[in-house]
Amino acid sequence: MATTSTGDIEKTKSVEVKKKLNVLIVDDDTVIRKLHENIIKSIGGISQTAKNGEEAVNIHRDGNASFDLILMDKEMPERDGLSAIKKLREMKVTSMIIGVTTLADNEEERKAFMEAGLNHCLAKPLSKAKILPLINNLMDA
Repeated sequence: MATTSTGDIEKTKSVEVKKKLNVLIVDDDTVIRKLHENIIKSIGGISQTAKNGEEAVNIHRDGNASFDLILMDKEMPERDGLSAIKKLREMKVTSMIIGVTTLADNEEERKAFMEAGLNHCLAKPLSKAKILPLINNLMDA
């Protein structure tokens, strides 16, 4: 509750503070990064992007960033999603990590991706309808 004073009359009003969702989008495809950025923006979140897993690891290693959610592609140059997730978890990154891949329907590939440290795995293309339930759970936690 916030109290404001105007002369002798005090008014009390409810102030709702809603935390902004902070997301790191990791994908080597420019179009996919833009699509994911637009989805996050459409739900009121803010995002930063990385072109590969190595950039994602470096962003965290520099210590200047903290994210509620990381959207991670599986197949990328320099450092793929599996390797990046393992490294981020070794670095004690506790963000929810959602794998976003064209291979989500392949059970063996999906299992390997999940075992690397994912919280969830979704198939490309990502949509607001696919990700919103996960974001709602994250923000309510």
